[in-house]
Amino acid sequence: MNEFLEFDFWEMTMRTLASFIVLLLLARLMGKKQISQLTFFHYVTGITIGSIAAAIASESETPYFNGLYAMVLWAFLTYLMNFLALKSKKARILLDDTPTIIMHKGKLNEDAMKKSRLHLNDLNMMLREQGIFSIKDVEYAILETNGQLSVMKKAGQEPATKKDVKAPCPEPKFVPTEIISDGKIVSKNLTELGLTEEWLSDQLKAQGIGKADQVFYAEVQTDGSLHIDQRS
Repeated sequence: MNEFLEFDFWEMTMRTLASFIVLLLLARLMGKKQISQLTFFHYVTGITIGSIAAAIASESETPYFNGLYAMVLWAFLTYLMNFLALKSKKARILLDDTPTIIMHKGKLNEDAMKKSRLHLNDLNMMLREQGIFSIKDVEYAILETNGQLSVMKKAGQEPATKKDVKAPCPEPKFVPTEIISDGKIVSKNLTELGLTEEWLSDQLKAQGIGKADQVFYAEVQTDGSLHIDQRS
């Protein structure tokens, strides 16, 4: 009973204030992302750091500097992983995985759904959240690394215009895909689109660009054209 009634006002106040300040500084250091943009890795990291801070602030049995060291070290490791992810595509894939194509040209990819542990009820719910009530209206659906679903509707199913005025609705040749990222050619994406590096080279030369390393980002559009963002 005596232990239950024990209360050390100054110790708990100093622990809470110090933990709050350190947590704020670490949050600013690690960068900012909207909640909807958090990948599973960042989500778990945020919970873990918050749990350590809570333990430091509320449990007097926890040695303060031990807990503080653990919180700072965890934040440093997260910052290091983020830095590596910016510099290395392999590290980015290791941390955040890659987007998964759930529907391709209107057809469900059952293997991808099993791998993502996504059943049809979940898929239909995610489509309804975007105002799509029938799978047949979907050309491509991609499960992003943050768990959200990106959807490209079939030609003519876009919000009211082409179909309503009976304008031509050509089928998209490609799903918009990055083929140059930070000056490096994404060969895997080129192969999946049935394109070659020779084709890419010709497209770059047509826009007055000699080499891929002069390009920060390039993306194939639905009509086969190339969107290019050159290095500044």
